[in-house]
Amino acid sequence: MPKVKVYRRAHFNAAHRLFNSEWSDEKNAEVFGKCSNPNYHGHNYEMIVALFGEVDPITGFVYDLGLLRELIKEEIEEPFDHKNLNIEVPEFKTLNPTAENISIVIYNKLRAHIPANLEIEVTLYETRRNFVRYSGE
Repeated sequence: MPKVKVYRRAHFNAAHRLFNSEWSDEKNAEVFGKCSNPNYHGHNYEMIVALFGEVDPITGFVYDLGLLRELIKEEIEEPFDHKNLNIEVPEFKTLNPTAENISIVIYNKLRAHIPANLEIEVTLYETRRNFVRYSGE
């Protein structure tokens, strides 16, 4: 069977602060710059979720993109959108919400609901110029 990669684009807006609680404000500012603002800062995150697998001969789908849309809405957009990641999102209570860590959290949240025979890739744009891509360990 042929393999195809399908994509779903989504977005969310969120605030965060990059910092290590064991460091001084000066050390955090040195390492993370403006991103360590104690009053937080925000991004309009753009994300692309790709699923790669065989085309189902009956449906013609790799995966129903309507179902993927709903999964992303429930697992990512609703919990993250217009939130302060450090304060309001449990996964980041002790995890620095860097783009890298956010992409891993998104991947893990989606992986739990996507059939194991499909590969997942998460691309997360923090800005138009800065993005990360994660596809598992």
